Amino acid sequence: MLIAGPTASGKSALALELAQKTGGVVINTDSMQVYRDLRIITARPTQAEEALVPHRLYGHVDAAVNFSAGTWVADAAQMLAEAQAAQRLPIFVGGSGLYFKALTRGLSAVPPIPAEVRESVRARLERDGVEALHAELARRDPGSAERLKPRDRARIARALEVVEATGRALTEWHREGLPPLLPPGEFAALFLAPGRDELYARIDARFDAMLAAGAVEEVEALASRNLDPLLPAMKAHGVPALIRHLQGEITREEAAGIGRADTRHYAKRQFTWFRHQLPEFEWVAPEAARGRVEARL
Repeated sequence: MLIAGPTASGKSALALELAQKTGGVVINTDSMQVYRDLRIITARPTQAEEALVPHRLYGHVDAAVNFSAGTWVADAAQMLAEAQAAQRLPIFVGGSGLYFKALTRGLSAVPPIPAEVRESVRARLERDGVEALHAELARRDPGSAERLKPRDRARIARALEVVEATGRALTEWHREGLPPLLPPGEFAALFLAPGRDELYARIDARFDAMLAAGAVEEVEALASRNLDPLLPAMKAHGVPALIRHLQGEITREEAAGIGRADTRHYAKRQFTWFRHQLPEFEWVAPEAARGRVEARL
C-alpha cells in the first residue's frame, strides 16, 4: 500500500491506523524523516507511535550524510523483502515524490559519488561561486547545464560531481535506469488531497506545535555540528530560518513565518509533482481516505 500526499495531510496517522488493523509495517518514504537529528522539525512519528507497530527507515541516517534516492531504494528493497517474508503488509508513506517514483517507475543508475569528489566540488562552489561552476558544467555536461537554473547550487554541484566521478554526463546515467521495486499492478496508491485553505491552516498549526515541542533546540544542536549547508538535512523546511534566528539575524517569529511559508510552498509543489509525474495515484480527500484504503486492499 502506498500513501502519499502533501505535508500535514494526515498520511502518518492513516498509515499507523492501517498497520494496526492489518499487522502491517510502516516504511518511511520521506527524504527528510530519514535523518536522526530531525525528529521534531520533520514531524516524524513519535516514539510512542513507533512503539505501536513496526516503523522502518525513520531516523536511521546521520545529518552529515548526503542521503540519496538511490540509497533509499536499496534500503526500501530490504524492508520490502523483510515485510513480504514475514507476511506483513508493507505500507509506504511519505511526501517525497522522487522516492515514490523510484519505487514505482525505477531510478537512474548513477553510482555512489566518492566523498573526496563531493568535498572537492563543494569547496570550489564556496570558493568560486555558483556561476563559475555552472560555466564549467556547460563545458563538461551541456545538457545538464541547459536544463538547470544558473543559480541552482545543489543540482549544479550534483551534476558536476557525477561527471567528475564517472566521466559521464548525468543525462547519460538517467537513460540507464534501474527497474522499479513495485511494477504496475502490484500496488494500490492513494494521494491525500485536502482543500488548500484547510491544508495551509494545518501546516501553520503544526509548525507552531513543533516550535513548542523543541524544534529550536533541535536545530541548535544540528547547527552546532557546523555541517555543510548544502547537505539535505541542513535545508529541511524551517532549519535555515531557525539557524538565522539562532545567529541573531532574525527574530523567532520571523523565522517561524519563513518556515511556515516555505512549507506551504513545498506543499504546493507536491500537488504539482504527483499530478504530473505519478498519475496512477488515486486522489482522495483525507476524510474519505480510510474507506478508500479498505476498498483497495
